[in-house]
Amino acid sequence: MKIVIVGGVAAGMSAAARARRLDESAEIVVLERGEHVSFAGCGLPYHVGGEIGSADALLVQTPASLQAALRLDVRTRHNVVGLDADARTVRVRTPDGEQAIGYDALVLAPGAQAVLGFDSPRVRTLRTVPDAVTIRGWVDAGARRAVVLGAGFIGLEAAEQLAAAGVAVDLVERADHVLPPLEPELAILVREELTRLGVTVHESTSATAVTPAESGADRDVVVLSDGARLEADLVVLSVGVRPDTAVFAAAGVATERGAIVVDEHGHTNLPHVWAAGDAIVSTDAVTGARRPVPLAGPANRAGRLVADAILRPETARPIPAAVGTAVVRVGRLAAGLTGANRESLVRAGISHHTLHLHPTQHAGWFPGATQVHLVVHVGQDGRLLGGQAVGADGVDKRLDVLATAIRAGLGAEDLIDLDLAYAPPFGAAKDPINLAGMVAGNVLDGTLRLWHAADLDEVMASALVLDVRSRQEFATGSIPGSLNIPHTELRERLEEVREAAAGRPVRVTCQSGVRAHIAHRVLTHAGFDSASLSGGMLTLRAALGSPAADRLTRADAPAKEPVR
Repeated sequence: MKIVIVGGVAAGMSAAARARRLDESAEIVVLERGEHVSFAGCGLPYHVGGEIGSADALLVQTPASLQAALRLDVRTRHNVVGLDADARTVRVRTPDGEQAIGYDALVLAPGAQAVLGFDSPRVRTLRTVPDAVTIRGWVDAGARRAVVLGAGFIGLEAAEQLAAAGVAVDLVERADHVLPPLEPELAILVREELTRLGVTVHESTSATAVTPAESGADRDVVVLSDGARLEADLVVLSVGVRPDTAVFAAAGVATERGAIVVDEHGHTNLPHVWAAGDAIVSTDAVTGARRPVPLAGPANRAGRLVADAILRPETARPIPAAVGTAVVRVGRLAAGLTGANRESLVRAGISHHTLHLHPTQHAGWFPGATQVHLVVHVGQDGRLLGGQAVGADGVDKRLDVLATAIRAGLGAEDLIDLDLAYAPPFGAAKDPINLAGMVAGNVLDGTLRLWHAADLDEVMASALVLDVRSRQEFATGSIPGSLNIPHTELRERLEEVREAAAGRPVRVTCQSGVRAHIAHRVLTHAGFDSASLSGGMLTLRAALGSPAADRLTRADAPAKEPVR
């Protein structure tokens, strides 16, 4: 059998390697239009900043090493420009001219291409090793100002690394917050960390033009839609990608919004043609939405499964629906997500609860405890829909557990019973994941009723806000008109609450939600219409963003470090 694979790197090389392990006699040809067939694309930003010193470290395999280890015929600078499914051939543009290559099975793994739009020698994407080498060269040559267009995962990594290399960075994002898939109340923590790193963030704006600067031929001006003009020695373009499928669509491969449509085994609508990776349509495991998922992990796994479908169809496992787990480091923080976010759940019409928690990553009494800021979405039926986290430590561990739980179909309350590793330096007897399950269980069975930061105006107009933090904490900033009764005094002061409420509902808050839950139970037993603010003042401040200082009332009492 002759298997031809279009595209290397993640999906393509995984398919090729698996095919060889399954069939020693197969002829396997990999056609890669670039210079490198197997490189660590996720490491590119870290070479730009110097954290990965040599670009050679990014080269995972070479054609020679792949020939030696797996007897793969890898041909770089071979660009597939046509497909004849009836003749089972692809037309390839090579350094020596065009040629036709036949196949018994064809795997399409063309990946995605960057969304471009600006013509300047100082504008570069960050998708290949030459991209990283070029930008690193500009930095080493003295570039001092950079503009990064797009604050997704790659844009954030590029901004972090350029700032670490001593470059002044402007980060521009069209959405209203950085890392758009992240909930806004978590994204603000990432923005604050970017500011600490010296990165200037421009949100809710985009670049409209890149023109040469009057100050010199080696510098550009990036013009933003809000009128700002940013001088730059280099511009990193990271505003998104689209499937690179035009050649195959023209040959009759079915596509949906530019992405290749495949069945559960990666087979396209054409006989003997499969596809995998960033260029295919994936079905979201939570919402059912159909979209490409340009992530390295799913691409690698799908390529392997496609090889199984070609060579062992009777036992091949289906390609699983995408969960979309991703994480990024920004300075001292990690931020990531798995499953669905609030926007995608609303778009899919899925009714849900949103939980906010701020536990520490390990035992709070052990030195070095820091908070993991968690958002967890739970369906009305208890189904675990998605989770997000930001923190200095322990973020990836919690995301991985949530991703596993979603893949396994666990309900939110099942998180309570997970037996997770515990020792004081690593976790807590009640891990943040266990706590998320407990909060979910309380919400689902009615023990806990939540109100949210988005409800603030309505709550202020129609309810009594009861703040159960200490007097010192209350003085650092409170919701206007709220009544401060520390939770330890509440039972003895219920009549005071009743008089202040005057028949209105009572909406409780504290710093992170723990003490407000205690107060909520006291109030509920006493007959009040009560609810607790999800995530407390920590979440409220983050949700309000910079206007928080204007929305909250401060007293003259001395402040102290907040406590849970």
